[in-house]
Amino acid sequence: MPTLGYQWLAHTYACQPIQPFNVRSAIGRTRSSIQTMDVKHEIYTESYRPEATLAGQLTFAFRYEGIHLEFLSRLFGLPAVKPELEAWVRREPTGAYARRAGFLYEWLTANRLDAPDLTRSNYVDALNPDDFLTGATINNPRWRVRDNLPGNRDFCPLVRRDEAVKGAERYDLDAAIRRLENDFGADLLQRSTVWLTIKESRASFLIEREQEQEDRIRRFAVVMETECGRHDDPFAAATLELLQRGILGEQALRYGIRRSPVYVGHSSRYQPVVDYIAPHWEQVNPMLSGLSCHLHRTQGASSLIRAATAAFGFVYLHPMADGNGRISRFLVNDILRRDGMLQPPWILPVSATITHSTRNRADYDRVLEVFSRPLMQRFADRFRFGEMTTGEDGIPYNFHFDGYDEALPAWRYPDLTRHAVYLARVVEETLEHEMREEATFLRAHDRARTAVKCVLEMPDPELDRIIRSVQQNGGTVSNKLLKLYPVFGARPGLAERVSEVIREAFEEAG
Repeated sequence: MPTLGYQWLAHTYACQPIQPFNVRSAIGRTRSSIQTMDVKHEIYTESYRPEATLAGQLTFAFRYEGIHLEFLSRLFGLPAVKPELEAWVRREPTGAYARRAGFLYEWLTANRLDAPDLTRSNYVDALNPDDFLTGATINNPRWRVRDNLPGNRDFCPLVRRDEAVKGAERYDLDAAIRRLENDFGADLLQRSTVWLTIKESRASFLIEREQEQEDRIRRFAVVMETECGRHDDPFAAATLELLQRGILGEQALRYGIRRSPVYVGHSSRYQPVVDYIAPHWEQVNPMLSGLSCHLHRTQGASSLIRAATAAFGFVYLHPMADGNGRISRFLVNDILRRDGMLQPPWILPVSATITHSTRNRADYDRVLEVFSRPLMQRFADRFRFGEMTTGEDGIPYNFHFDGYDEALPAWRYPDLTRHAVYLARVVEETLEHEMREEATFLRAHDRARTAVKCVLEMPDPELDRIIRSVQQNGGTVSNKLLKLYPVFGARPGLAERVSEVIREAFEEAG
């Protein structure tokens, strides 16, 4: 079937994006719309067919397919496109789509079209706020366009406000926390935050496959507890280095923003396998500034969506030599805290939810692959391991990639729609399951303590050891406990009674 809009432009101008088009339009006999996975296939009748020109197809794309910044950045970089755009905006100086195209060309390329400034016309939005996450409006008088893009030229993620995203925006985080407080009481929940912070740290290191590093786990927990929401700009170089030092400790070889290449991968039969390549180090600081701009311009938007774009935007940028994954998950709580959605000392153990099951972990890997997989498919033959070189930051490397410039538009303008939906689901599961289970356990443990004290008096740490052992031993006092505490042998029936009251406490709670 004849294609329309972005697909027609991509074919005609031999310009393919890395991130696939989420809407694909074609001409058919009858009007229809079919959603398959992340792609909506739109079939239009002949009456919809636009002119086979840049102006006609871009107008169709803007009207029916939305904005694809990565593709537009690539298209507008072609020498043949500029004169066609100039002719279009001269021909239709007040046309809404022509003006939007002229504005986006200059915004994306930092080049000026040979076209006069508009002196009058109603302003139009760069992005339709019903369809996309938008930023604070800055009027562009030259094109009479309201610049509501959620970032700047160096970094501007897009989140399409489909039904799943709108559902995430409607999730009432504050109401969920209030329900927890009503069910368990503020005091018990405050006490549980201490363990939840450690739990989040431990799970975050589990994602990095470093769960046995107990001292590092506790360092990360301290960073989560003390640094969330404290810094004006979480993406400032000094702030990131402070976080990195707190997470890695003072024994790491290097700190700060990297000045060398970095990739994410694993080994197979002692050979390196590259799963993802991060942007060139010369782009790191501008893109971090773009992340800061994104946070500034989207203030007031859904905190869950902002947390997702900040965390996943950061992990794809990968600005540090080490600690990127942990900082990205720190950012989830940091954004929620700075937006007033999460009051101290609350910490949402989202990493615990991510690692709760094999399926949860696979879901996390899959959402990362939404961006990384098409990137690696495009550049599978463009990297190599060769001569050893030392970066400006002192890091030796033998990884060489020649596609940095070609990949840059994808890194700058990632579509993070799936990531926003994913994080909202993780946060909801964290509140409704992880935190509720922890509070339930703590309440049962308190009741077990009180019940055991009625039949056996001893210090709380000893009681905790007995309760934990009974729980781990299927609800009975183990032989190890019998040997450790002779009182069980000296008082007939005591072991059975202690086991019984502990079982009852946890059964009532659960």
